[in-house]
Order: sequence, then C-alpha cells, then structure tokens
Amino acid sequence: MKRRVVVTGLGIVTPLGYQLDQVWQRILAGESGIHELQIVDTSDFKVRIGGDVVDWDPVGYLEPKDMKRIDRFTQFAIVAGTDAVRHARLDWEQCDRRRCGVILGSGIGGLGEIERQMTRLIQSGPGRVSPMTVPRMMVNAAAANLAIEFGLLGSNYTVTTACASATNAIGEAFHAVRNGVLDVVLTGGTEAAICRMSLAAFQNIRALSRRNDEPAKASRPFDADRDGFVFAEGAGLLIFETLEHAQERGAPILAEVLGYGSSCDANHITQPDESGHGPSLAMAGALADAALEPTAVDYINAHGTSTPLGDIAETRAIKQVFGDHAYQLSISSTKSQVGHSLGASGGVELVVTIQSVVNDLVPPTINLETPDPDCDLDYTPHEPRRRPVRVAMSNSFGFGGHNASVIVAKFDPDRPGPQ
Repeated sequence: MKRRVVVTGLGIVTPLGYQLDQVWQRILAGESGIHELQIVDTSDFKVRIGGDVVDWDPVGYLEPKDMKRIDRFTQFAIVAGTDAVRHARLDWEQCDRRRCGVILGSGIGGLGEIERQMTRLIQSGPGRVSPMTVPRMMVNAAAANLAIEFGLLGSNYTVTTACASATNAIGEAFHAVRNGVLDVVLTGGTEAAICRMSLAAFQNIRALSRRNDEPAKASRPFDADRDGFVFAEGAGLLIFETLEHAQERGAPILAEVLGYGSSCDANHITQPDESGHGPSLAMAGALADAALEPTAVDYINAHGTSTPLGDIAETRAIKQVFGDHAYQLSISSTKSQVGHSLGASGGVELVVTIQSVVNDLVPPTINLETPDPDCDLDYTPHEPRRRPVRVAMSNSFGFGGHNASVIVAKFDPDRPGPQ
C-alpha cells in the first residue's frame, strides 16, 4: 500500500546565509546574495561575480579536524542536514535506522578538490597529492558522510543530473518513502563547485552573466535584458517521512509531498529545447503522479536561470501544461536572489517553496525591470505577494536535457492517500 509522505524538517545554505528564518526573511526583503566573488581570484576573468558563501565557518556543526577531511560541498550538506534534523525534532535513537536513508543530488561534487590536487601534482609531483583526494572529491561523499554522521543504514545514493540533480533526488526520495522502502529520508542537494576551472569553463561557454558592475542586478530571470545565469553554491536539505511515522513521534508537519515527474529533452547537451516540450512532460508527469488537475496549483518556483533561451522555454512549457490557468499562477525565481547553485538548486528552491506554502507568501523575482514579451506570465516582480498557497510546484532543468518537477501542498489530514 502506498503511504502519504510529509515534510518535517528544512535546512539551507545560501549566499544569503545559512539559518532558515534569516534566509527566508532576506528573500522576502528582496535582497541579493550576488557580489564580486571572494573565494577565487577573478582578476584575469571576464566574469568576476557570483554567489559564494562568504565567511563560511560551520562552528557548532563540525570540528576543525573534520573540516579538513571533507570537501566544502559535503560541509554544506552536513550543516543543512543537521539543521533539517533539528527542525524536524528527530531523535534517531527512536527510529529504525535500517529504514532511514539519504538520497542527495550534486551535479559536480568536489571539483575544487580536483583542481587543488591537480595543481599539486603539476607543481610538486605525485608524492604531494593528498591521500584524502578521493574521499573528498567523490560525488557521493556528502550522502555517505551524512549517513555516517547519523548512523543511517537504509538506502544511500547520489543523483547526478546537472542542475536537475537535487529535484531528481527529491523525487526518488519521495517514491522510496511512498512505496515503503524507507520510513525517513534526508534528501535535497548540495554544491560547492566555484573554482577557477569551473568559472573559466562556464564563462567560455558563454553561459554566465557579465554584469560585473552591478552584481546584485546580474541575475534577472524573465527580464528582457538578461544575459546568463549567475554561478553560486549552497545546499538545501529536507526530511521526508511517512505520515504515520511523523504522527507517532509528534513531529511538526510542514507540508505534504504529492507528486514527482521527470523527462528528457533528448535535444542538445547544453541548450534547452526552445519549444518547452521536455519540461512540460516533467510538469505534467508530476501532476499525474499527484492525481491533480492543473487548476489545483497556486504557485510555481521556476527554474528561472536568467538565460535567454531557458526562461522562454520554461514559460512555453508552463503554458502547454496549464493552459489558461497559467495566467492565474504566481511564479517566481529564487535564483534572482541567490544565483544558480547547479545541482543544489532544486533543494534550495524546494525549501523556499515549502516556506511559501507554510506562510501563504509568494517570494519575489527581483530585477524584473523590463519584461520580455515572450515571458508574459505573472513572475511576482520585486515584492513578495500574500495569497493562499495550497499547492506548489518546483521545477529544475539541467544540461543534458534533464527535467524534474515536484509538487508539495499544505498538509490536510483529510486528504485521501495515494492509490
């Protein structure tokens, strides 16, 4: 029998901070976390801006010796994961750890570690390469370290589908709990891939905004003057568990997960299908999985990267799926404020989406000053909007044509369970 899946805990790391309430308030205030990059030397780059997490110091979460043995993206996951566990008031001693797991997304993993050790190899020879290189750089390191941290013996794996990684992982986690594989799962995404090599690569593929003189205005989804995404880092982790498990331990229920859909453009390795057909399949699939009509959805947290092709393709996809109701939806892009954290973005954005559901507040899309005529939906420009948010969707689309959508809703004890 399929089981109802609820969300009981949230944790987040972004350029706007890494305390949930602080980040949410700064998002509602329309603040930007984009600035001149501080963790890499950009003096010889054409792109010098991004969303790095400055003054990172996870005191109270990790001992200094532990920080040295794990990469930054794993550090982000442990901080966000620990906060999600605390938020959920989870006591692992009261759980069957064989039925508790970790399913994360990360698009790149420890790329900075690879760059550091390659530099050592070239400059000083093979004897100077750290023996900790592999456990730091491997993409599954964050999920593995979280399981070690909490002693979780159930399913543990990492999904890597570029910028759709976290949302694909979230969908897999949802199905694992709904289908009886797990009772509790720590899910979401983490990424800390800002280094000179990755910045140069994204710069040279012409994917990034070059608005260096106005970093806070560089990420401008759906705006006619957008010129690319803004590279960022962060993590967003969530606790999913069965409704019965949450009720038995008196957990706070923040929202319910209703549906998940995924698809592929099968079109181009980096460019989206301009028709929007691929993303429309993921959104339609999520609605079907949730057994919902399109008119049930109130809010979409868009992928909204601020790229010329991507924002138009997503707008077209929304229209294909929602028809006339597309113009009744509230839509916004969290990336306008925190940039694009690649494989972590779906986790960060689902945390924000659930905050929207909990608070009946739609966060804004900042920097939307000159609307693109091809992007003519309601993207909640500049200011948050108070409205009922009973059902919300979060979208993520990645290089390779990977598309994923997840649907969450206000918890209703009388909602029928999945069939």
